[in-house]
Amino acid sequence: MSTVTLRAGPVVVRAERRTVAASSGLVAVAAALALLALCYGHAWASPAEVFTALVSGDESGFVIREWRLPRVTAALVFGASLGLAGAIFQNLTRNALGSPDVIGLDSGAYTGALVAITMLNGTAGQLAAGSVTGGLLAAAVIYLLSLNSGLSGLRLIVIGIAVNAMLTALNSWIVLRAELDVALAATGWNAGSLNGIDWAEVRLPFAIVALLVLLLVVLSNAMHQAALGDEVARTTGVHLGRLRLLMVLAGVGCTATVTAVAGPVVFIALAAPQIGRRLARAAGVPLAPAALTGAVLLLAADLVAQLLLAPVALPVGVVTTAIGGCYLIWLLGMEVKRSG
Repeated sequence: MSTVTLRAGPVVVRAERRTVAASSGLVAVAAALALLALCYGHAWASPAEVFTALVSGDESGFVIREWRLPRVTAALVFGASLGLAGAIFQNLTRNALGSPDVIGLDSGAYTGALVAITMLNGTAGQLAAGSVTGGLLAAAVIYLLSLNSGLSGLRLIVIGIAVNAMLTALNSWIVLRAELDVALAATGWNAGSLNGIDWAEVRLPFAIVALLVLLLVVLSNAMHQAALGDEVARTTGVHLGRLRLLMVLAGVGCTATVTAVAGPVVFIALAAPQIGRRLARAAGVPLAPAALTGAVLLLAADLVAQLLLAPVALPVGVVTTAIGGCYLIWLLGMEVKRSG
């Protein structure tokens, strides 16, 4: 199949034409959903009013610029971040179930954030540090327990599910031991929500996601070689140990960054890579379609969350959990048919 080569200085990225076409279509869908989300609110705004509010500093466009735009941007960036995290771990494990929310990384990041909330002051920096630390510790435990199979195979998935269950129990214990007001805040945050997000909350997370995306762009060629098999990767000079470590760090960083701000938003990381792979008709799990599919899914889910009980907005995690449960049943059915 023909490929497209993109160059930016020393970085060279090659992508199949179907991947580029699928990514372009997803960008168009994301743009349309973003416009709809900017128009929707307690008072409907026309596309012309949205455009005027974005390009001018008029006070009449304050709601669109300061309330709706941060939420829409956060949905797109966080959805892309979760899609990337899912694609990274599904490539590492070579299993469609190898996503952060299934193997316990989301729960680990939430544990770290809970410690920051209940034992410390719960500042933005503490939440970010706690989430990343919790996610990394969960990843380390899962890896150590699955050393016999490395980072691939069903063994890691099963161990991850077990670790996820134990961390979920630990998180419940932490919440039950906390003071009432802290417990209520932590429980509500556990649902995963974009409600009330403003620019001050997302500037640092956006910068972190941008750095992680840059890292993945630099690693993209090595990741492509690794997807062809360990022997092929070694013959082309890829250091698999270092590559996998950097991929794990990037995947945990993508997951923990979202968890630190919006709480654990589940199933986007599970579903987006596989949907993106099917749209691109790719053999592996390409990162760009996974990221764009994640952005589309999270923004669409947030719109549904706002529409269901309007004018009250549900936490977006409620919608993604409902959709993800249906998707997981379908995926498990497909896996059973394939193995049978």
